[in-house]
Order: sequence, then structure tokens, then C-alpha cells
Amino acid sequence: MGIAYDMGRKSMAMAEAKDRDGWLGLFAADGMVQDPVGPSMFDEAGVGHVGIEAITAFYDNVISSSESVRFEMRQWAEGGHECAFAGTITITLPGGMVGSVDLINIYTVTDEGKIASLRSFWEFDKLSFE
Repeated sequence: MGIAYDMGRKSMAMAEAKDRDGWLGLFAADGMVQDPVGPSMFDEAGVGHVGIEAITAFYDNVISSSESVRFEMRQWAEGGHECAFAGTITITLPGGMVGSVDLINIYTVTDEGKIASLRSFWEFDKLSFE
């Protein structure tokens, strides 16, 4: 596998490990996170979180607010500087509520091997809680 696959796997592993600095260090200075893609409660305009400052705020407000995050990727395909992963994310919220949703994450990397964009496709109405 190539660099886009490797960086996608690192991104998910660092999110699972709650390694804030490691996860943020994967991104290019002008990188972008769209999670989910389109307007949402995390990004009302639907334009994504652009730049390290905005990506840091996304991490601090979204990823760090969960007790745990787990990815189970069943398929992936890589082409050039991009890799798409399809699977399920399971999150545990404070208080022990567990939710999961199927998603497709598309990672694009720069020539220097940094994440230029993380685009996560999933739908709030398909998020189920145990």
C-alpha cells in the first residue's frame, strides 16, 4: 500500500488512541477536515474545517468529547494520493452511550506525505445507539 493508505490508517489509529498531538501532526498546515461532508451540527456552513487551528478546534470539540472511538474498516481502495476506506465507526459518549454508523473516509495526501484532506461521508439519521 502507498502513503495515502498509510496516512489514513495512522489517522484512524491516532483518533482511537486519543493522541491529539499525533493526529494533528498528520495534517498539512492548510489541511481540511469535513466530518461529515456537508452541513452539520459540527459545521453549519458545510465547508469543512480548514487549517490547523480549525482542525484543532474540531478535534477538541468533537473527537475529544467521546470516551472512545473505534474504526472497523472492511474495504479500501487507493489511487495516487488518495485512499477511500469503507466501514463502521463506533463511539462511546460520556455516560456510556454507544453509537455507530457506516461511513466512507477519503484521505488525500500531499507530495510531502501530510494529510491534505479528510472527507468523512456518513449520515446523522443512520447513527444508531445501543
